[in-house]
Amino acid sequence: MKKDHIYYLERAIEVSKKSRSHGNTPFGAILVDADGNILLEQENIEISTHKCTGHAETALAEAASQKYSKDFLWNCTLYTSAEPCAMCSGAIYWANIGHVVYAMTEKRLLELTGSNEQNPTFSLPCRDVFSHGQKDIKVTGPFPELEEKAAAVHKGYWK
Repeated sequence: MKKDHIYYLERAIEVSKKSRSHGNTPFGAILVDADGNILLEQENIEISTHKCTGHAETALAEAASQKYSKDFLWNCTLYTSAEPCAMCSGAIYWANIGHVVYAMTEKRLLELTGSNEQNPTFSLPCRDVFSHGQKDIKVTGPFPELEEKAAAVHKGYWK
């Protein structure tokens, strides 16, 4: 049974908490099919794998592209705790995931991370990245009612 965006975003935030508890940066993403089934969950794995492309959204897009067809993924939604960066937006684009929903903006993330070299945040909204492509990827977010919940996972992490 399909649930509302808040439900899935809260799940993505829970995944971001797991990511942090596993020693990684606090980001999480999930993939949901057109019927509302959660197909994949992905923590950020950048630190644990020493992989600069180990962001939750990029790793999820890569896993999804190996498991599902582009036609199927076009009807899926990627939910994420924070707005996808330029790299993650590119991965989502190439995987052909048709809808992105995020809780907290990249701008708000920058306020939390500051100039921390571990997360040199772009000032480039995912909508802008997608607008330069040939696909009409739908973007929904931010969700102000979840911003503090998404931000709370980052508190004390970026020293």
